Amino acid sequence: MKNKYLFGGIIIVVFIGLMGYLVTQSSIKYENNINKIKTENKTVKATGQWVREKDYIYNLKNRMFTFYMKDEQGNQMKVVYNGAIPNNFKSAQSLVVSGKYQNGYFKANSILTKCPSKYEGQKIQSSGI
Repeated sequence: MKNKYLFGGIIIVVFIGLMGYLVTQSSIKYENNINKIKTENKTVKATGQWVREKDYIYNLKNRMFTFYMKDEQGNQMKVVYNGAIPNNFKSAQSLVVSGKYQNGYFKANSILTKCPSKYEGQKIQSSGI
């Protein structure tokens, strides 16, 4: 009988711990100010643009993708991502990188790209009926 209560208590503790972890992960905030990102001591979703003038580097052997990102004020930071270059990286209008600033660069866990829509700027023509 004691084993049932002990087992049930362990399940409850694990469940509460898991819920606590999930709540902290869902509270990741978006930040578009690179100077603030550099002072944060937690995971953030940084938004900005690729600094095309500095190009990018992809180390095939280590699968390490490195580029520079800038915010609306022109502040820049180095971004390092272990993984493949996103397919539409070169045509992206803006980027969202999730991760943490540490050791002088932003260590990205994921990269999302926002590309121009093929429908933007097109005018709808009336048929004149």
